[in-house]
Amino acid sequence: MNPMQELAARLALAILTLLASASPALADENPAPSDPSLLPVFEQFGGKPGIDALMEDFMVKLIEDPRTRNYFAEADQTHIKAMLAEQFCVILGGPCTYTGKGMREAHAKLVINQGGFNALVEDLQRAMDMHDIPFRAQNRLLAVLAPMHREVITEP
Repeated sequence: MNPMQELAARLALAILTLLASASPALADENPAPSDPSLLPVFEQFGGKPGIDALMEDFMVKLIEDPRTRNYFAEADQTHIKAMLAEQFCVILGGPCTYTGKGMREAHAKLVINQGGFNALVEDLQRAMDMHDIPFRAQNRLLAVLAPMHREVITEP
């Protein structure tokens, strides 16, 4: 890279850094943006009531799906929904505290393979679509959940 290209790259990086650091301040100036994709992700999920409603439909999908049914049919579904709602609320920046077990501990005795994990993600996406959660907001949640597969999958 020649010196002029390097200078242009540094300038672009500096501008992007300034814009990124200014965006939270700009969001505070406009508490009710007209574009839903500009709302905080937690609000795009409908806040705590929206997450709770999402968990209800998500659990229905998990029970209906033959690929995931065995993991949830005989489990304490009320507890699982509550823990998932807490976890998602925290991940999405809501005013919640996660009181559940760590992912590795919670899934240690289950025999979960990559196919089961992928099916769960598909069911979650379907439930989020049912609730009209914006695609970008879905991706923000999934980006945080995806690395957890290393702690959830217990069988190759």
